[in-house]
Amino acid sequence: MSVVGSSLSGEQERKLLSLFNNVRLHLLYKASVHGYMHQAFHNRCDGQGPTILVAYNKTGFIFGGYISKDYAGSRIEIHDDQAFLYSITNQRDKPLCVFSSNGRYGFIDGDYGLNVGVLWFLNNNTATVQQLPGNSYIFEPEEMHGNDLQLTECEVYRVEQRGDILEKPWRNINWEGFSTKQRLMDYIQNYKPEVNSVVQARVLLVGPVGAGKSSFFNSINSVFKGHVTGPANSGSAGTSLTTQFRTYNIKAGQDRSALPLVLCDTMGLEEGLGAGLDIDDITSVLKGHIQDRYQFNPSTSIQSDSSFFCKSPSLKDRIHCVVYVLDACKISLISAKMVDKFTAIRKIVNKQGVPLLVLLTKVDEACPLVKEDLTNIYISHYIEKMIREVSLCIGVSQSCVVPVKNYSREFELDVNTDILLLSAVVQMLRYTDDYFDDLYQAGDQRPETPDS
Repeated sequence: MSVVGSSLSGEQERKLLSLFNNVRLHLLYKASVHGYMHQAFHNRCDGQGPTILVAYNKTGFIFGGYISKDYAGSRIEIHDDQAFLYSITNQRDKPLCVFSSNGRYGFIDGDYGLNVGVLWFLNNNTATVQQLPGNSYIFEPEEMHGNDLQLTECEVYRVEQRGDILEKPWRNINWEGFSTKQRLMDYIQNYKPEVNSVVQARVLLVGPVGAGKSSFFNSINSVFKGHVTGPANSGSAGTSLTTQFRTYNIKAGQDRSALPLVLCDTMGLEEGLGAGLDIDDITSVLKGHIQDRYQFNPSTSIQSDSSFFCKSPSLKDRIHCVVYVLDACKISLISAKMVDKFTAIRKIVNKQGVPLLVLLTKVDEACPLVKEDLTNIYISHYIEKMIREVSLCIGVSQSCVVPVKNYSREFELDVNTDILLLSAVVQMLRYTDDYFDDLYQAGDQRPETPDS
């Protein structure tokens, strides 16, 4: 998933934030990337709560409007006494801020464009603004936009309150420090698949470029090694750093014995045709046909005559759990094409009867409350809302979405980071057990216990 960044400079963002009290901005829509079209705007901004539109023109003005209620394309006039228009220029130390003279009128929730007050943005699906007649917002055009209604960029940000804490955790987790960490490590080390012919659970990580698949393996490996490591390629390049199918063993204990878990990494998903992981390779991976270090070819799937193609895989070679890995900072920027790829993969996974989890990475970067203290993750209203968004976007239940923080900048381990990471692995192993249970119930494979 390519990174979509803000066009605001640090000083411009500071001036914009001065209009509010203790908020952060989360980019939802960028016209130069998503298109100067009404539908593109509504696809990304409807139902997002308070938002601020940020428009740029060649004259150097940054202007737009804030609304405290949802866009929905309802075609009706919305009463919003907190709505306002604003303008920022380098010549003014403080932003110009204009509220409606009618205490209730805020904006028109049209499906044809962004009508904030008397300014109609994306006029006729173009990079222009139309100033409509009306007196609910009173201002001088020269002061608001310098009489320049041709846009060079248009962005919409969700306005999020910092420190938005829920009264009760929306998910329970034991933060007892090292005792909890050790209990989770013991569970993982002592785990035994319910089928005797399988020694290690095989978990497949799938996700967009830069979402954190390789970083997750590095992080889990770090926890069991006792210090931060980085054997798998990880980073934030625009294209996938992982180009091979890799199977990673994790070693633990004094004898450095392998855990009963193999994390399988794939090439990152990309939007374009002939780029990123080929969808047809997913089926081969799930069935155990693709062997370690197979070099993915984005333009074509693996052929049966390849030396890396296993023609007769057994149950231990199959994938027992699939995990989508998503960057929490980019959920709202996932394109329709990427959602289509996730949907196509989910259908393949479901057809194979493999359970699916979603790993939500970089939660500390997505929520200041969590960045301040990781134990706030399950009382963060923002993270809880994001879990709901992911659930709807990907088509899984909320209980299938697991937030984590990978090690990326640190030199030393943090016990709360470890607890989140290990809890995610425990969920993967539990879902693996569900896979074996389903196989048994279907009569495909009767689980054999060590005593049988």
